[in-house]
Amino acid sequence: MFANAARLTRVQSRGFSTVAKTQPSGLLRKCVVAGVAAGAVGTALYLNSNKNTESNLVSKFTNNFAIATVEAAETSSVPHYGAAGTQKERTFIAIKPDGVNRGLIADIIARFEKKGFKLVGLKLVHPTEDFAAEHYDDLKARPFFPALVKYFASGPVVAMVWEGKDVILTGRKLIGATNPADAAVGTIRGDYCIIMGRNIIHGSDGADSAKHEISLWFKENEIADWESAVHKWTYEK
Repeated sequence: MFANAARLTRVQSRGFSTVAKTQPSGLLRKCVVAGVAAGAVGTALYLNSNKNTESNLVSKFTNNFAIATVEAAETSSVPHYGAAGTQKERTFIAIKPDGVNRGLIADIIARFEKKGFKLVGLKLVHPTEDFAAEHYDDLKARPFFPALVKYFASGPVVAMVWEGKDVILTGRKLIGATNPADAAVGTIRGDYCIIMGRNIIHGSDGADSAKHEISLWFKENEIADWESAVHKWTYEK
């Protein structure tokens, strides 16, 4: 009996990979995979300071996360960039290369999760300078644009889509002012950075930019429209 219990414990301890291998059916599969994914990714990325190791772990995670995203895309009636003004409002958040290299991924993800927002899209990308220029196209006339593009393309970026009521505005409040010197204590920039040229995180500043940035970084089948187990404890309806 104890031997059987031990074997069961070992199987359960591999929960993250076991979910993908056993492939439970229907709604259960989507909820379990996406729920475990949102909670586990911060810890998985935080433990790795080595770039190659981190990339391997994120690759393994995204393979499992894809189980939920592909199926969700087939059944969702919400555009993959979300529906502004509703609980399905979505915003694009990116942890910049300095945030990744400083090991702040888990802390930043935790802040959005603890607020009550839901992670519906995630990938680790090392953008090219051309892609960075496209992302910051609205700033191309500014004198700091070349340096901004080079900085954004200098290392891996954690690209995310977060969902929830007023997530665009509230996400900006969680991030704090662009210049860390002006950011309030308790915000991400107010707590974790010093100068504007290394302000560790980007967030959409409105519904139009959220739509553009989500569409630029994510395909429709890379967004998981899943139901969180804590939804009823976050919203009244």
